[in-house]
Amino acid sequence: MAHVPGPDRTLVELPAGRRLRGAIEDGLTVFRAVPYAAPPVGDLRWRPARPHPGWSGTLDATADGPSAPQMYTEGGDPVLGGHGAPPFDEDCLTLNIWTPSTDEARRPVLVWIHGGGFVSGSGSLPTYSGATFARDGDLVVVSVNYRVGPLGYLYGVENDGPDGSGGSDGADGGGGGNHWLTDQLAALRWVRDNIASFGGDPDAITVAGQSGGAVSTAALAGLPEAAGLIRRVILMSPPFGLDFPTPDAYLERTAAYLELAGVKTVAELRALPWPALIGAAGGLFARTTRWGYWPTPFLPVVDGVTLHRHPAEALLYGAAAGIEVLIGWTREEANFGFALDEGLAGADREQVTGRIADTFGAEAAPGVYAAYERARPGARPADVLMDLITDELFRVPAVRLAEARAASAHPVWAYQFDLPSPAYEGRLGAAHCLELPFAFDNFDQWAHAPFVAGLTPAVRDGLARTMHRAWIAFARTGDPNHPDMPQWRPYERDTRTTMRFDSVVTALGDLAGDSRRLHERALREHA
Repeated sequence: MAHVPGPDRTLVELPAGRRLRGAIEDGLTVFRAVPYAAPPVGDLRWRPARPHPGWSGTLDATADGPSAPQMYTEGGDPVLGGHGAPPFDEDCLTLNIWTPSTDEARRPVLVWIHGGGFVSGSGSLPTYSGATFARDGDLVVVSVNYRVGPLGYLYGVENDGPDGSGGSDGADGGGGGNHWLTDQLAALRWVRDNIASFGGDPDAITVAGQSGGAVSTAALAGLPEAAGLIRRVILMSPPFGLDFPTPDAYLERTAAYLELAGVKTVAELRALPWPALIGAAGGLFARTTRWGYWPTPFLPVVDGVTLHRHPAEALLYGAAAGIEVLIGWTREEANFGFALDEGLAGADREQVTGRIADTFGAEAAPGVYAAYERARPGARPADVLMDLITDELFRVPAVRLAEARAASAHPVWAYQFDLPSPAYEGRLGAAHCLELPFAFDNFDQWAHAPFVAGLTPAVRDGLARTMHRAWIAFARTGDPNHPDMPQWRPYERDTRTTMRFDSVVTALGDLAGDSRRLHERALREHA
């Protein structure tokens, strides 16, 4: 049976015979801390996700479980106000489910993969509650907890177990790294095998993610092991411009991390408690930070085993080339990490031109600086730098994917989020992450976040309804259009249609054209 019939909507029996009890929350049936893989503890630390051994009786799924271990500061950061909170534990491979009913309606399924710079976040955060999507869109929504930071992204530690074995190749085996990716693949398979018991359709799965979660979403879609599991993806602000290291390059980070952890061997590292591992991660931030670059102490590794190519390319090949894609970015992504940095505010033209030269070469750098200066009248050197980082990491790589998909007759739907935050005298602009509460349409869950303060309620709520309904429409049909917004056409090479989400929502042609042409020309000359 797909589910237990009768009046008790909170009791579900899975195909394997295991039972779960959830709770009714505001008319939805919600299941929390549902295990999808074995706890990655003991010998399973830094191993690929393994099947969960199961449980006897009925599992209480009414309360959130621990989030993945991560760095935490009381009070959070000045932009989001925090992106993860205790309790933390290595036994964290669980998911949450929101459903309108545990019936046999076979509703479309939306799987949410949180971001967090590969070091923070949780599918259990109230900001990522699936309630609005389930209620407003008649969707079954699943959010996933997975390993982050050193426990999910450290490379070169997986083959030093008690027996010295490495396991099989691929995202199912132990021959590579990217343990975060094996977690997410295990969660996706769990959804395929069990979501019908919660009123969902395993053949209509959309995976959505933001920032690092969007990188995860693209990587998942490109896995041979995930072929046929994903129908659509929503990629919100993917930092596809990041340079993901090869194994040899990553091993330098791993050696630095062992030093920071105060150990000499992987065996000694395995013996440390997880709080010591998280403590050492802070030191790696300092070791890997470069002026004018987004800090990323932990990254996916293109190991040729679990990840064969950069996730930005994953949706161009094989079965993934036909997956329907909605992709977008915010106008001032980089302001999230740099606009409130007082040290950066004093940057001068020479410093920023030197940073531009890293990408475009010394000869082209002054011209590139001038182009950014013209595009934002009155721009300080810090503003030029932030616009450069926004283009390098987010806007231009997303447009390149849109261009490539358009050329292959599988166009994407593209958007840019432009509504600025009034917080901090407007310095944040339309920063990274600002589109999240609009897509989820759940501002009641974001009251702690400084970057939403001061938004005009009528503008805020109207834009949130428009975006939220577009995301629902795409998850249901593959087309984000709905009656209360301008017509949104796919991104084709002749029109380059991009939906601009602002106080007035407008479909524009080639909205990112200046950035695209600047980077194409300058990089061509630098090649």
